[in-house]
Amino acid sequence: MPTTKENSTSRIERLCADAGLRMTGQRRVIARVLSDADDHPDVEEVHRRVVRLDARISLSTVYRTLRLLEGNGILERHDFGRGRGRYEEASREHHDHLIDIATGAVIEFKSEEIEALQERIARELGFELVGHRLELYGVPAERRRKDT
Repeated sequence: MPTTKENSTSRIERLCADAGLRMTGQRRVIARVLSDADDHPDVEEVHRRVVRLDARISLSTVYRTLRLLEGNGILERHDFGRGRGRYEEASREHHDHLIDIATGAVIEFKSEEIEALQERIARELGFELVGHRLELYGVPAERRRKDT
């Protein structure tokens, strides 16, 4: 029988199983919604998406599940300046973020040049870099030119 989206296990579900977390039906729905996300949804947006699949899932269940997944290193929480935590899978390869302050849109990017510069700065200051997070905030240049 071929695997379909409905009966396949999502990546976050597999990470939960690997971490030994008990997977209730509601947690499975939340995990699948998060695995399918191509953005960085906040708790309320995750809730909006899960209730389309299971109207019995409460906002408090989503909060508890996101905290559980974050606490087990499965999700990473970001605060991109709007006072709401936004989530993405933590196990993905390293990347940085550019946040459109007008819309809240988040653009993920990688730059070997930035990575090398950060390593060099840490070394020059006598440190071994063990991690970092880079968040840039801006507005599209085209929008900025129209406003001036």
